[in-house]
Amino acid sequence: MIIDAWMQHFSERQGTHPMFASLRRWTRQSFEAVTPATTIAAMDEGGVTMGLAAAWCGPEGWLISNDEVAALAQAYPSRILGVASVNLLSPMEAVHELRRAIKTLGFRALRVVPWLWNLPPNDRRYYPLYVECVELGIPFCTQVGHTGPLRPSETGRPIPYLDEVALDFPELVIVAGHIGYPWTQEMIALATKYENVYIDTSAYTVRRYPPELVQYMRGHGRRKVMFGTNYPMITAAKALEGLDDLRLDADAKACFLGGNAARVFGVTQS
Repeated sequence: MIIDAWMQHFSERQGTHPMFASLRRWTRQSFEAVTPATTIAAMDEGGVTMGLAAAWCGPEGWLISNDEVAALAQAYPSRILGVASVNLLSPMEAVHELRRAIKTLGFRALRVVPWLWNLPPNDRRYYPLYVECVELGIPFCTQVGHTGPLRPSETGRPIPYLDEVALDFPELVIVAGHIGYPWTQEMIALATKYENVYIDTSAYTVRRYPPELVQYMRGHGRRKVMFGTNYPMITAAKALEGLDDLRLDADAKACFLGGNAARVFGVTQS
């Protein structure tokens, strides 16, 4: 079983947004051409069993709504699980929307991308959501590392921002996407320090994983790192090229590709 822990099905609003110009330049693709059929086909090509597809909300409004993600998940219930987004600037509205997404739409997690808001994850506006995630028993997913889109990168530093969150909310399960580069060692330190902190490899191909992350995956971090693509920027087939070069043993490989995500997000294979 291969689980993609970080993907999204781009809407036209998101695919054409100016802040993604750098991603369009790097990938040389038009994201508005993404359809439900091409999303599932890309998963099939990469051998992905299940993908966690996220909504996107930012200060300017919804780029991908929770209901749009729910429609995709309902169309492909054995392949897509929803991940909620919320309006960070309206805390009570955000809590109510998170409850709706989990309890009514059947989503499995919350994702807030700090650079969209220019607010690091230790900002007070996140804290009601952390409490609700713990109460609902769902992971909080976020982005660490530099920002590919044309926004500041400071919010992606693992230390001190995510470090303080993990200290304040020891019961909160945190999945930090995009590895954390150029602060990869900081992210590994947090995943080692805190029982409920994990890393996903979205936005990177296997051949670009930092050596210190690969060493961590082979050893005591084998149950702390999960596979992700950041589709449609990177497809699963492209992301996994050269997987055998990582020299993961059978247990570490199974944990990385699907086992860790299945445990954290409560995924069962039918």
